[in-house]
Amino acid sequence: YTTTRLGIYSVLLERLGGADGTPPPFLAKAAIGMTAGAAGAFVGTPAEVALIRMTADGRLPPAERRGYRNVFDALLRMAREEGVATLWRGCIPTMARAVVVNAAQLASYSQSKQFLLDSGYFRDDILCHFCASMISGLVTTAASMPVDIVKTRIQNMRTIDGKPEYRNGLDVLVKVVRYEGFFSLWKGFTPYYARLGPHTVLTFIFLEQMNKWYKRLFLSA
Repeated sequence: YTTTRLGIYSVLLERLGGADGTPPPFLAKAAIGMTAGAAGAFVGTPAEVALIRMTADGRLPPAERRGYRNVFDALLRMAREEGVATLWRGCIPTMARAVVVNAAQLASYSQSKQFLLDSGYFRDDILCHFCASMISGLVTTAASMPVDIVKTRIQNMRTIDGKPEYRNGLDVLVKVVRYEGFFSLWKGFTPYYARLGPHTVLTFIFLEQMNKWYKRLFLSA
């Protein structure tokens, strides 16, 4: 997922930028982020379904536990017992989440970095990357939590009396707001940001350093 989305975003950002190296406008960055996120989510959905199921298995009654031994066992059994299409169950809400997350995360990082550099107080170094990625993490947390709830509940839903627990992503949102309250869509904001903030910082710092060394070692030659 991450390899695909960051790879596609970096390539498209470079190709759609100006000939003099100027980055594309914000809306173009958001569109690039959406495209990269959707592609990455499609590639990563099978592993995501396995992750959700294995994480939730311990909370189920013993008679209902799936008992996957590892991720490969989970993927093979899902395909064999429920059909290959099961590996992409919840693919649409997963891609919708990725579109929102990556439009927020990738575009806000690029825009924040550009703003910090234009301010004259920052250079293109790790401090600038750190500050821009923390801003990006905050924006991403606010934007992604509602769709994250939809994705997780659909992927982990069970069939009750022959009917799925939820009809679609909109049904999840309606039921959550109705029975749990509107702000429950952002329940756990602080721990979510505490997880996503460092993740975003490390992702972009490593990406920036890898890009720098790639350009120095390969493109400069």
